[in-house]
Amino acid sequence: MHVNTPLKVHYYGSAVVLLGTRDAEGRANVAPMSSAWWLGQSAMLGMGDRSRTAQNMRATGEVTVNLVSSGLADAVDRLADLTAVDPVPETKAAKGYRFEADKFGAAGLTEQAADLIAAPRVAECPIQLECRITAVHAFGRGCSAFEAEILRSHVDESLLVPGTAYVDPIAWDPLVMKFCDYFGEARNLRDSTLAANWSMPRGRLGAGA
Repeated sequence: MHVNTPLKVHYYGSAVVLLGTRDAEGRANVAPMSSAWWLGQSAMLGMGDRSRTAQNMRATGEVTVNLVSSGLADAVDRLADLTAVDPVPETKAAKGYRFEADKFGAAGLTEQAADLIAAPRVAECPIQLECRITAVHAFGRGCSAFEAEILRSHVDESLLVPGTAYVDPIAWDPLVMKFCDYFGEARNLRDSTLAANWSMPRGRLGAGA
């Protein structure tokens, strides 16, 4: 039986990413988010307008989108109540946020240079996307959706199906946020008709399964 209820949160299950940016003075910032989706060679990133990351993307037009594996849940959580905005906005302060100038250090993550843009990558993330912001759209109240063109992809070779440019969906275990909690260690439920129709290669762990 379905119940008519106005849900306060709509996080049904999205991959967690770390967004790497720099401000106009060149200072690095890293922030977790799970409002991202991809189509072709572009990503759509949803952010609150008052966040430092949103401000940096507007100012520089650059961002790295670093996809997080499930093993990095602790590092992501160390960033959960940090902000690079000083002073801390009242709404965030009321939720326990505190200012942190060095968020990479606070999370125990390593800043890594990108090839084509100034925004930093996150060395610990097995998939890293260098992106250029191509458009910004107002979205909801006090939020924006940033269109990001993927300029270059960096993938840990252990995740690639040998001899191809495809990520092995079984080897890749993303950290997923569902209703503000972390999930991972997904398992393959069944063969996919869509994957077969698109001639997607089977990964090392999926071959012959």
